[in-house]
Amino acid sequence: MKKTSLLILSCLLGFGLLLQAQTVTYENAPKKAKASFDRAIDAVRTYQTKAAIGFLQDAIKTAPGFTDAYGQMGLCYVELKDYAAATSAFEKLKQLDSSGLRPVMVPYSKAMAGTGNFVGALQLINQYIASIKSKSANAEKLKVNYEFAVNNNRQAVPFHPENLGDPVNSKDPEYFPSLTIDSKTLIFTRRVNGRNEDFYITYRDNNIWSAAQNMGEPVNSSFNEGAQNISQDGTMLVFTGCEFPEGKGSCDLYYSEKTASGWTAPKNMGSPINTRDWESQPCLSADKQTLYFARETPDHGADIFVTSRQPNGQWSVPERMGPNINTNGRETTPFIHADGQTLYFASDGHPGYGGLDIFYSRRQPDGSWGPATNLGYPINTIDEDASLVVEANGKTAYFASDRSDTRGTLDIYRFELYPEARPLQTLYVKGYVYDTLTHQRLTASIDIIDLQGGYNIATVKTNETGDYLAPLPVGKDYAMHVNRKGYLFYSDNFSLKEHNPGIPYEKNIPLQPLAANASIVLHNIFFDSKQYNLKPESVTELNKLVNLLKDNSTVKIEIAGYTDNVGTDKDNQLLSQNRAKAVVSYLTEKGIPLDRLTAKGYGENDPVATNDTEEGRAANRRTVFRIISL
Repeated sequence: MKKTSLLILSCLLGFGLLLQAQTVTYENAPKKAKASFDRAIDAVRTYQTKAAIGFLQDAIKTAPGFTDAYGQMGLCYVELKDYAAATSAFEKLKQLDSSGLRPVMVPYSKAMAGTGNFVGALQLINQYIASIKSKSANAEKLKVNYEFAVNNNRQAVPFHPENLGDPVNSKDPEYFPSLTIDSKTLIFTRRVNGRNEDFYITYRDNNIWSAAQNMGEPVNSSFNEGAQNISQDGTMLVFTGCEFPEGKGSCDLYYSEKTASGWTAPKNMGSPINTRDWESQPCLSADKQTLYFARETPDHGADIFVTSRQPNGQWSVPERMGPNINTNGRETTPFIHADGQTLYFASDGHPGYGGLDIFYSRRQPDGSWGPATNLGYPINTIDEDASLVVEANGKTAYFASDRSDTRGTLDIYRFELYPEARPLQTLYVKGYVYDTLTHQRLTASIDIIDLQGGYNIATVKTNETGDYLAPLPVGKDYAMHVNRKGYLFYSDNFSLKEHNPGIPYEKNIPLQPLAANASIVLHNIFFDSKQYNLKPESVTELNKLVNLLKDNSTVKIEIAGYTDNVGTDKDNQLLSQNRAKAVVSYLTEKGIPLDRLTAKGYGENDPVATNDTEEGRAANRRTVFRIISL
């Protein structure tokens, strides 16, 4: 109602003053033109803005110099965000009666900015501010936006959005797109018949999306479900439910899991995530261990919060993200890319073009988040822009918009994100965990470590059939550790530096039950060539071994060192013995009794591969952990 009142008020107060001879005002307009104008005002009052424009066009046909009609038409086009048409109407008004512009200078400036003419918009808003006696908070805010645009909009960023078309979009609003890591499943919110919000799902095959289908019960209900996020592996849906009977506040976060028999009934995520405040717009990290969401509180407004899953499966108390993300303004729609390093979000508190703008922040080496970077114009505009998601490939972004080629109102679009704003390109490693003796599938916990940085980049749990999927940025080397009680841990390392970015890395993981003579190669124990000092990258693996020995306090083990055949037998024997001793020394320093440990060097004996190739020699240079007794 407020927008309509302002729209009409500007019209009624603004026109017919100091008119030139060739102009027509409401007071002296022909009866037919006046009748059309009156019908337009009635249409505006009932939110029929497009119909109002038709009546105004009729009025102008009858009276081509009708200044009131041009002014009201400009206001209507601003309401519809057709800024080019609004600018044209205001310019016609200016030609007919420049003095009649004063009451519409603010919307005229917005129309200019909407077409990318930020210099003209800034000049106009400055003229308006100078002409008024009392301060206008709205005009001052627009001035800040226009100044930011003039100073930062030296070159528009590449932006060519493409409507996803009839299989996805309809006459109803579609928004909040969410994708699995393989970019083959898209879930979005649709407001059906302008009332009830439900989730719809579509699948892509050969770059063609299937006809979107309502996800149905139990996920959809008679209540409103929206602002959802599908986990990267497609097995968990987190979303916003408002006014649910069991809710803690006006809007809470819920989740549903995909099983062999379908999606489970949604469950409230409970305390401490949900409170009496408004929680919405959740986004899971790729490993499903971290949750980002927006919470609106009376004292701070809307901020982005983060919570982590604890070892016992419970979520930690959510914390506000730091000042590089949250401001005194509104922060909404967080999206953490599968790379785990790039966060996209919307804010009206960071400097921007107007309303909510979309920003991104990079995770720093110390784990903090870097400065917020505006995505730029024309991705961001003078209106509210939010809810951006990016495919695992780092190139293709999706968002909702009411552009000129929509099927109704909001539609889902995609575009190629320009290089500077892209996250790391991401692949995924997938496979299953199984028992080496029975070949039975096992549930287990999998940690994946960035070898260069030495930090845990993902922790994933297998499902009930032992399957796992872990999204990872390409171009790095990784260590993998797999744990299950009653089994030896498994270790391996692999590289995604040269792996084909279009093909997942597949690895099935064998686990050996704890038993005498069971052994594993410690793939992530590293030494420099011909040296026996442990490299820092070895610490994570060594600590896994420490934990295993502490959890099984009666187990006695042998650490065996092996080399390739380069060098003399004597040198290789000594080197392998010293490397085994180095591992034992680390274990004793961490509290493992020496009488449970044996170090033995085997030199170049018992090769597991040929020594005629570098790959074979690398496999033969190994450290092996073997159980002597339980």
